[in-house]
Amino acid sequence: MADSDADRMLVSSGSPFESTIGFSRAVRVGDRVIVSGTAPIWPDGSCDPDAAIQMRRCLEIIIAALREAGAEPSDVVRTRVYLVDGDDAAAIGAVHGEVFGTIRPASTMIIAGGLLDPRWRVEVEAEAVVARDAADIEWRSRELGHPLVDLESKEAVQSILDERA
Repeated sequence: MADSDADRMLVSSGSPFESTIGFSRAVRVGDRVIVSGTAPIWPDGSCDPDAAIQMRRCLEIIIAALREAGAEPSDVVRTRVYLVDGDDAAAIGAVHGEVFGTIRPASTMIIAGGLLDPRWRVEVEAEAVVARDAADIEWRSRELGHPLVDLESKEAVQSILDERA
């Protein structure tokens, strides 16, 4: 659910921490969308122990937030990936590459001493700059080799992953 005024749009994912900690899943100001650290939590509160599955879940949540703010994965210009075990870097990086391989945002992978929930192996932040006009969208679509379409987050991730296969 998005809350906005003329200059600032707040996107909520429904996390119980949003009101107690005081943050939004994403914030859009102008053509920029900043997505908060996103953990691999399913709606029922569960968390798969597999690092690659966790990364996919983080990206599903991020893509949903981007779309609610009027952005697409192709608009992402930076990601930050926090992981607790360097041995997971290859699996987590591979999933990042499946989604962002042709987009190629600036990216940093950081090994953290721990995350808020000990079940989490990864947490991801993203920043996007939204296409400004039809010519920019057409250029991005041509550069990425696929049309930019509006899909639900799970379908969007799967579509991007299928294109990479």
